[in-house]
This record gives sequence, C-alpha cells and structure tokens, in this order.
Amino acid sequence: MKIHKGIEGDYIETKNDNFFFDVKGVHHPSDRKICFIRFYPHLDGDRIKNGKKFKKIYDLQERFSFLRNNHPNYLFFSKQFDLELQCVKNEDIKEIYTPREYYKELSQKFNPNHLEKCSKELCELLIENSLLPYGSIGITGSQMVGLSKNQSDIDLIVYGTDISRNFQNKLAIILEKDKYCRKYTKEEYRTHYGWRVGGSGISFENFLKSERRKLHQGMYKRFEFFIRYIKSPEDWKGTYYDYSYKNMGRIKLKAKIIDDSNAIFTPCSYKIECIKAYNNICISKNIKLDDIITINSFRGRFCEHAIKGETVFVEGKLEKVIFRNNKEYFRILLTDQKQDKMMILE
Repeated sequence: MKIHKGIEGDYIETKNDNFFFDVKGVHHPSDRKICFIRFYPHLDGDRIKNGKKFKKIYDLQERFSFLRNNHPNYLFFSKQFDLELQCVKNEDIKEIYTPREYYKELSQKFNPNHLEKCSKELCELLIENSLLPYGSIGITGSQMVGLSKNQSDIDLIVYGTDISRNFQNKLAIILEKDKYCRKYTKEEYRTHYGWRVGGSGISFENFLKSERRKLHQGMYKRFEFFIRYIKSPEDWKGTYYDYSYKNMGRIKLKAKIIDDSNAIFTPCSYKIECIKAYNNICISKNIKLDDIITINSFRGRFCEHAIKGETVFVEGKLEKVIFRNNKEYFRILLTDQKQDKMMILE
C-alpha cells in the first residue's frame, strides 16, 4: 500500500519560521497543505530542539489568533470548506515528517530515552499480537519532531481500511490480557473529562457512556497512548476539489445511528436517521430532516463515540455537501470543543 506524504498524522516544518504544523485530513489543495500550527520558537518555551526553545499551542482558537496576529500568511479562506483554514504553501515547506519513517528510525536508534523506548515497545507489542503488516503503523506527535517532554503521550497511526478494522477487533484482547497495556481507570477518565469536554455541559456520567468502551486510547506503562486510523488511499473518495461545503448554521437534533463502520477512522463518520430537530434551522433553510445523513468530525474525541442502533443527541454545524457538482446531501460537523457534542440517549 503506497501512502502519500502530507496526510493526517504527518507534521510540516516551515522554512523561514521553523514552525511545526500537524497535517489534517487526506484531501488538500494542489498548492498547499491544510495543517494547524502546533509548535513555534519562543524564548520562554519549555521544549528544546537543536538548542532552540519552542512553545506548544493547544487550543484551536489560540492557534488561529496566534497566526492572525503574527503570521497571517499561514491562513487562507477555503471556498471548498466555506471557512478560514490554516495551511503551509508548498514552497514554504522545509520538511514533512511521517510517522512511518520515524518508527523505522526509532527501531534502529541506539540508546533511546524512556518515552522512545516505551513507544517502540508498544508498537512491537501491537504488531506481534495483531499481525499488523510491515509499514502499516507509525508514531506521530511531539516525539516525531524532537519536541517531546518526559510526560508526553504516545500517539500512533495505523494505515489501511481493512488493516485498521482487523486490528481494532484484536485490540480489545490486548487491552484485556496484556500486563502493561490497559484501558483508563475511572479516575483517569475523570482527568480526561476536564480537558476534553470541560465547559460543554455534558455530565461525567454521560461522558463515560462513550469513553469507557473506546479501544483506541489507554495507558502503556506510565504513558497515555492514542491511536488514529487512516483509510487506504483507494477509499479516500475523490480529491479536495471534488467537494464543496456550505455552512448552513448550527443545529440540534435527535438521531439514530444506522451505520458506525467508519467510526474508528480520522475523519470519523456516522450515518444517521434523524428523528427530531430541536431548533428551526431546517424550517428556515427549507431542509428536510431526511436529507441530513451523516455526522462527521476530524477530532479524535468523537471516534468510537456511538454504536449502530443507539440514539444520540447531537449539536454542531450543519453543512450542505456537494460532491462533484451533482450529489447533494447535508451533514453535521463536530469541531468546537465547548459547543459541539454527541451524547448517547439510549
């Protein structure tokens, strides 16, 4: 399976500013990569690479504010997505870091630090117990670009549609039987609750309904790990220019999950059957509930979030999707940490 450079999980270093951006999605304009600022040089930074200090930006709005106020050349308005996005133009790319190449380098590294050693061990454990093909797993995140800290997470990428689904089925057994690889405890979930859904109004009990059954996250020894799944290139469906999205406003509705087969992937997707709308956006925009057919998100917190047959309350941005200028439908996109939500009702 040939995997392109410059997709979800990869990082980009810029030529002039030495910024590090994390790439989002698999569809990009021909002249740039859609990616979001993650690390930038700063005298008060708490991460060091080649003698230079760097700071990490966590919050999405802070990332936009930082670029808008200081480096607007890394912003552009996407007509396809109907919103402002962050990007790096092709001519400004110094290097693209890929999880596959980093794992290969780490496998051959002499005297790795504790985080690197545990990351390598975890990959080997998962490969051995799930028969993952060579080249279908990689390590991303801060350690891939040399900017990790002692308490950094282990961020993994698994490539391939069928490979990911087969691996996910075996992951439950690994988490149950392995001595060092496990799911979170209730107290660890409580810590996650604060920074994942803090301020959203979702109760801890409802948060647990989804979180405690997710398999793509947990602990390996003293490190947290998180796994993202990327579909095979033949399943990416079109190009950046084949899609057009139109922001229709915000929507709240009750829906039934009728297909969760793409719930593990980034971006994740759920096919739904709408039951009831709680605001009048459909009436004001003359949209039929039956035409809203998916819930989508690029955020990992919504992966494995609901199961086929469950009823959910969902709040997010309603978008009109046009594929290759002929197929039209509507989707709900979940992006905002505080406003957007998907809650299990039954």
